[in-house]
Amino acid sequence: MTSSAPLTDALPSEEGEYLSFLLGHEEYGIEILKVQEIRGYDAVTQIPNTPTFIKGVVNLRGKIVPIVDLRIKFNLENIEYNEFTVVIVLNLSGRVVGVVVDGVSDVIALNQAQIEPMPSLVTGIDTKYIIGLATYEERMLILVAIEELMASQEIGLIDDASV
Repeated sequence: MTSSAPLTDALPSEEGEYLSFLLGHEEYGIEILKVQEIRGYDAVTQIPNTPTFIKGVVNLRGKIVPIVDLRIKFNLENIEYNEFTVVIVLNLSGRVVGVVVDGVSDVIALNQAQIEPMPSLVTGIDTKYIIGLATYEERMLILVAIEELMASQEIGLIDDASV
């Protein structure tokens, strides 16, 4: 069974903390409670016949961890690996997954008043896994429903508990 409720139902009712990170020229945020650690980008072992956004796997302290490049998943151009490229290691429903991003910024405390639903006119990225847009100081963050994204049919790296 899949939920038909919009992701805006997932907006925090109280203050929550988000890890902000960069993809291209935009700043994104994910719930800090889902972040296990942040690591530099290392070489991965590529797995044949996987989608291009799944870079491969790494061995993280004895656990095989799939690595997803969010830049490729969100169809961003000019994907370049440099000294700022990092992997955010997430713990999602007990499954460990790494996501490649251009860099991490900081941890930001947000409340519901700072978060607006995603406008329907935004077409640059797939918006079905976007919780909303948050304003913080002079910055705008795109909040990603990372667990739903990783459980989505096209990625399928974590089990959807409602199936």
